[in-house]
Amino acid sequence: MTLMVLDRVAAMAAEDPGRPAVRARDGSLSFAELAERADAVACALVKYGIGPERRVAVSGGRSRWFVPSLLAVWLVGAVAVPLDDRHPLDRRGHVVRDSGAVLVLGNSDLDTTLPVLTAEECAAGEIPVVTSHPDQCAYTIYTSGTTGRPKGVEVTYRGLNTFLGALAGLHLPSGGAGINAVSPAFDGWLWCTLLYLMHGQTVAVVDVADDAAALLGEQIAAVAPRTVSLTPSLYSVCEAAARAAEVLVVAGELCPPSLAERLADGRRVLNVYGPTETTIAATWADTARGDDPRTIGRALDGYLSYVLDPSWNPAETGELFIGGPGVARGYAGLSGLTAARFVPDPFGEPGARMYRTGDLVRRRPDGLLDYLGRTDSQVKVHGTRIELAEVEAVATRLPGIGAAVCVLISPDTLGLAVVRDHMAGTADCGKGAGDIADQVRAHCRLALPLAAVPARVIVVDEMPATTTGKADRGRIAAMLAEEPVDRGARTPSTRHEREVQTLWSELLGVPVVDVEGDFFEIGGHSLLAATMVAALRRRTGLPVSMRHLLTQPTVAGLAEQLDQMAAHGRGDAP
Repeated sequence: MTLMVLDRVAAMAAEDPGRPAVRARDGSLSFAELAERADAVACALVKYGIGPERRVAVSGGRSRWFVPSLLAVWLVGAVAVPLDDRHPLDRRGHVVRDSGAVLVLGNSDLDTTLPVLTAEECAAGEIPVVTSHPDQCAYTIYTSGTTGRPKGVEVTYRGLNTFLGALAGLHLPSGGAGINAVSPAFDGWLWCTLLYLMHGQTVAVVDVADDAAALLGEQIAAVAPRTVSLTPSLYSVCEAAARAAEVLVVAGELCPPSLAERLADGRRVLNVYGPTETTIAATWADTARGDDPRTIGRALDGYLSYVLDPSWNPAETGELFIGGPGVARGYAGLSGLTAARFVPDPFGEPGARMYRTGDLVRRRPDGLLDYLGRTDSQVKVHGTRIELAEVEAVATRLPGIGAAVCVLISPDTLGLAVVRDHMAGTADCGKGAGDIADQVRAHCRLALPLAAVPARVIVVDEMPATTTGKADRGRIAAMLAEEPVDRGARTPSTRHEREVQTLWSELLGVPVVDVEGDFFEIGGHSLLAATMVAALRRRTGLPVSMRHLLTQPTVAGLAEQLDQMAAHGRGDAP
């Protein structure tokens, strides 16, 4: 089965070979170079025995080489397993092992015995004709899982082609560039890449994690894109620059109505919704056809949407189910969970399935869908889908932690309550509650994406419970919100401590009085972290990065790292 995007890239390489196809920090590729490099990588993959249903871990997603690597996997009918180099090593290792990957494509720091191949080193050759069945797997995306380990969603070539057909029907302007500022481990990266390639636009990879959200507006302005696709959280820090584009796509999380209205003032806006399990997207509102951008619109071409009550009868308000060929094959190696979420479609053809999204929606009289929230414990923080149970499972893997409950304490902030396991005792080690909370946060940072790391952790003697014996999440959220952040402040004593303290106070909007206070505990989150790193880099002239903040998330710890950089001749002396 040939994918439409492969045909589109080949056609562009023939029609306009010099047109830029990919642009990243490490360079660019024209459509002709993209096609040639994808062919070369595909030849190398065949020599390694890569073909249908063989998994390839694809690394280096912020490089120009990631796109031809991905296309090469599809040229040989194999399965791409995208990785984010900035995710914890333990998480990436699990993804590689769980997926059954037989080769790593791209530069990688993974400790593995698998062969490693890079797109740059592959030589051109003749690609053998490979035919993949429509129901074979095209890619596996790992999303948050309730077991504490991410679960792999297997998307078929049939589903991917269905999605590509819907993309082609958008009729975006041809040429120019589109912004891709998404983690390569999430299918939002695929959305941005495929949307632009299908319309002959340049995929402009913007590295938000390195350059930080504060610089996103500057990077967008430098690209001068025709299309921008971002989460509402990212639009909030670069709205002015983004509004210069012709088409704005909002995706990844609920878009505030006021933001949707502002973005749609004088330009085309698409408000896109879709779980990974339905091949990237499922519905969209498009102002070009008169849709209200405050809604998530209606089903894509080739997709079906059902709003059902608890008895699975059609309803005005209820859970959203998605049907059609875009529905994924299921979860890799998890037949029970697959059966629970991918269910028979009683409204479709015999054998058809639909996906239970767990999302609550209301269907308007005109058919457009209003998104109302979740029906389960899954949340989104800055566009990243998070199972609260995964955070809880990771926390309880720390020796000495007997129970954990994760809750949202604000629309973009997670909190965690933990109970000590006094029988195990190892988490205590004579430490107080504050030290244990710090230990839990540090443990979570090693296993979870940044957006899933709780900003605040409290240690309780007994987990608050409802009269039915379940965790009282409302009471826990209130306790977390009221938890004081000052445990005996130590004031700044060095120049860098004062600089960091001043900057944190400005960004967080509250006085930061303790140099030992944890950035994420006192209100910081992933977007503010990126903004802070960029601002600190500008103010000090030192190459501070997100890694420095994650390893030393206090004023004192970060300032000490700045001192060390300066002492080694990488800036002014402290």
